[in-house]
Amino acid sequence: MKETDYAFRTELELPYKQTVERVKEELRVEGFGVLTEVDVERVMSEKLGVKFRPYTIIGACNPPLSSRAFNANLEAGLVLPCNVIIYEQEGRSAVAIADPVTMMGTLRDPRLDEAANEARDRLIRVVERLEKIPINSG
Repeated sequence: MKETDYAFRTELELPYKQTVERVKEELRVEGFGVLTEVDVERVMSEKLGVKFRPYTIIGACNPPLSSRAFNANLEAGLVLPCNVIIYEQEGRSAVAIADPVTMMGTLRDPRLDEAANEARDRLIRVVERLEKIPINSG
């Protein structure tokens, strides 16, 4: 796993569509549901008539954590849900998850820290489990 100032990132030797499904499965294990799923490749084709690589944006939500964030600060909705991207790159599948601590940090409200840190821990576990998937698990 590679961490940046704003996300956790990994690449998998799994086909893109299988990776999208595994990401959703691992999010469920950590209590996240999928609120939104955008097929960017399809949208770019339909709206702009351009070809784009397979690319999905998932808006993931853990209801208890989101509830705590909203109860602390209604502006939390500006940085929720947690964004996850999956895209095809050079025959591999890249997965990146926005760091909720960084995203919530933009609101500068310490009341959000506990929920953001718990979300971060859960999302790191998602990436760690994805990295343990055997290459031939297709």
